[in-house]
Amino acid sequence: MNNANVQLGLKENWKQFTILVIVNAFVGGMIGMERTIIPQFAEIEFGIASKTAILSFITAFGITKATANYYTGRLANRFGRKKLLLFGWVLAMPIPFILIYAGSWNWVIFANVLLGLSQGLTWSSTVVMKIDLVGEKNRGLAMGLNEFAGYFAVGVVAFLTGYVANQYGITPYPFYLGIFISLAGFILTALWVKDTRAFVHKETATDTSPQLENVFIETSFKNKTLSSVAQAGLINNLNDGMIWGLLPIILVSLNYNNENIGIITAIYPTVWGIGQLFTGKMSDHYSEKAMLFWGMLLQGLAILLIPFSHEFYTLASLSAVLGLGTALVYPTFLSTIAQATSPRQRAESIGTFRLWRDLGYAFGAVISGITADVFGIEYAILFIGVLTIGSSLVIKFRMPGKIRTKEEIT
Repeated sequence: MNNANVQLGLKENWKQFTILVIVNAFVGGMIGMERTIIPQFAEIEFGIASKTAILSFITAFGITKATANYYTGRLANRFGRKKLLLFGWVLAMPIPFILIYAGSWNWVIFANVLLGLSQGLTWSSTVVMKIDLVGEKNRGLAMGLNEFAGYFAVGVVAFLTGYVANQYGITPYPFYLGIFISLAGFILTALWVKDTRAFVHKETATDTSPQLENVFIETSFKNKTLSSVAQAGLINNLNDGMIWGLLPIILVSLNYNNENIGIITAIYPTVWGIGQLFTGKMSDHYSEKAMLFWGMLLQGLAILLIPFSHEFYTLASLSAVLGLGTALVYPTFLSTIAQATSPRQRAESIGTFRLWRDLGYAFGAVISGITADVFGIEYAILFIGVLTIGSSLVIKFRMPGKIRTKEEIT
């Protein structure tokens, strides 16, 4: 594609943008397939009682997804976004079959290694491609639409798998959804998605943003804006990993059936997804720092109240508040990273952020699993809630009110 024919903007590229939104819905659906039933799958099919062992699938997922995120960012300019997206779908295809025919828990771990690699490649590629298409304007809206599609799909598929499991059993029927999702995502990508490197070249030609000297170090530690966002991303997914693994177990202990478990666990990602339709646009107009602070604080408060709640509607309400808090931060993370880096370094900086963010899944699974085994599930949840509130305070006291780049380095 010739740079002269390239136009940046959401309106100018709405067709390709819409296709990428649909693709990301399928990406999110692959996580939703596991969201409700895997902890019960571990206990019912394999007799695993240890919370640390049960949450090992999230650890495997988090480490591989984080690694794939980083290398997707590093390799996006070299190989092209579309090729990495297609490869991610190829890795997704065997996952439902492995879960259906798994003869041991190790096969479930292997399936989640593939899921992590696939999610890193596919979700990171769609994020970067959408930012490429829209240019400087409406980045927050673009990320809101992207994350809405992904996490609304997580919620819908989580509910569907819970419903199917309640009607027909934990396996194999809930995993049939994954077969359809992976095939549909691959076909849609292969036939209709176009690479977006030409849009990066177009934006780079007029960009005057200073270059970061070392993208990984400055995104992770030195740049006050980028590193504040990176730690909040890690803590956000740390608490998400805990909710993913422990919330269904708590609900089982309270004698909820699979359908009600599916409803409560689905409310959180559904509100998270729908909320981003609004919070993404808000991040284009309001203070990113304020949105990140209040979002992390809301999450922490909701988590702290879970151990003291037993009624269905109370737990459903806390799930909604947790989803709202996450909706405030998720598109804001990505739009802030994009705003604080130059187009040439954007993919790598986003990849670095997503490395730390998704390592949160692994840290969350390990920390909450060990704490739950040693002290009890309630203490694990309270500890994660305190960490989340601590993260909000890092945003409040470390992150500058105005986004800058190179001059922030201390």
